[in-house]
Amino acid sequence: MSARQLRSYTFVPGDSDKKLAKAGSLGSDALILCLEDAVSEGRKAVARAMVAEYLEGNRGAPAQLWVRVNPLATAHLLQDLRAVIPARPRGVLLPKPATAADIVTLDHYLTAFEAQHDIPLGMTGIMTLVESASGALNQGTFATASPRLRAMTWGAEDMAADLGAAANTDDQGAHFLVHRMNRANCLLLCAAGGMQAIDGICADFRDETRLRRECQRARQEGFSAKIAIHPAQIPVINQCFTPSAAEIAHARRVCAAFAASTTGTLALDGKMLDLPHLKQARRILAQAGITPE
Repeated sequence: MSARQLRSYTFVPGDSDKKLAKAGSLGSDALILCLEDAVSEGRKAVARAMVAEYLEGNRGAPAQLWVRVNPLATAHLLQDLRAVIPARPRGVLLPKPATAADIVTLDHYLTAFEAQHDIPLGMTGIMTLVESASGALNQGTFATASPRLRAMTWGAEDMAADLGAAANTDDQGAHFLVHRMNRANCLLLCAAGGMQAIDGICADFRDETRLRRECQRARQEGFSAKIAIHPAQIPVINQCFTPSAAEIAHARRVCAAFAASTTGTLALDGKMLDLPHLKQARRILAQAGITPE
């Protein structure tokens, strides 16, 4: 067995004692401790101290711990990094990156703070949240900006505000084309750059049917995780992004068939399979934390 791929990332407000106290018991594969939108301007310093304390007190916790810092264009970013990097989060989520230069700059900041605090260089990962017009236009250059880049996700709420739009979905709840384009580009870039593609939020946390539909569609398309904004969403996300027993059994049979074959094409259960099917089978096993034999 190998490590199972992360399925759920959950936002946790960085200045809420109550929500931080419960965060570790939510069952999320990763927590994103938020210093940005979830924290008012007057409580930024309080949130930094609370997040740093949480990181220090929860090293080795089952969930990966990430920090959503403030955008590069604000005066808060360096203060965020100064407070939390000594506590060694798994990585930082950079919201609203405009160009690849933003990621390069963040990489340099992280290198400096790691050196200052005797943290192995390159240990702190970067995840981007593409949610602006400039970021959506330029995200094709993000993948080569830094070897720290581990994952990408997308957002429609801030994007709508950036566009001057009155809403980000139509009357049937479907995202407008510009958001679907941003989402699709995120998926393509992650596949090309070897990063994890994380689907954006389902804003209506009371609608489990919609959440399940979004998760199932996202996994079919190639996303391997989704962001939760409420604890009630976590079980559904984890279930939908976990391969079923039948999927795992079939993937094992596909891998075994190719291991026993000397050709690139073979028949299994009345269907012709070639190398893309083997790649997909290996992906399913990796999502389940299983190493092909």
